[in-house]
Amino acid sequence: MLGHSILKIAREKALVQYNLFNIREYAENKRCVDDRPYGGGPGMVMKPEPIFNTVEAVERENAARYKKILLTPQGNRFSQSIARDLAKESHLMLICGHYEGFDERVRVGLDAMEISIGDYVLSGGEIPAMVVIDAVVRLIPGVLGDMDSTANESFNDSLLEYPQYTRPAEYKGMQVPSVLMSGNHQKIKEWQRNHAIERTLEKRPDLLNKR
Repeated sequence: MLGHSILKIAREKALVQYNLFNIREYAENKRCVDDRPYGGGPGMVMKPEPIFNTVEAVERENAARYKKILLTPQGNRFSQSIARDLAKESHLMLICGHYEGFDERVRVGLDAMEISIGDYVLSGGEIPAMVVIDAVVRLIPGVLGDMDSTANESFNDSLLEYPQYTRPAEYKGMQVPSVLMSGNHQKIKEWQRNHAIERTLEKRPDLLNKR
């Protein structure tokens, strides 16, 4: 995924760099990065030592402090506003969980931000990490040709995006609204704003409650 579309373009423009690290390579026992939980219970828990070793080695090798993020169902719900904040950071480190999650000392000791992409459970943190990367990278100045395109997207200003149309003007009896072809930019902006509000009220009224 990192080698396609916007994420690839961002790397080719030298606006972002992706680095992947396998915690097994930094573990004292490369065959064992998880163990049974104290107190019993199903599943396995990620051990603290391989994760701390990896984080410390990466920061030391790159002489940089990273904004650390744990991908976990217990985290704050990921949003466009969080993505905007993360796009301002110079170094991000996304730490992917597995099995029953992390040893609690990882969360406490790393003082990491915790992010969830939704109220469901996945097998690991890799897919959530890709969601965060995609949402953040496209907000970095210069990645997209027209930054206005991000300003008009859904969830900016707590609104869903207004309906979009392209050619042809008529298809299967369905017409493009005449105002969009009028050339009257003020009327077009009013139409877009009104329909963004209407669509949000219909599909996601909870967003309007934030306004």
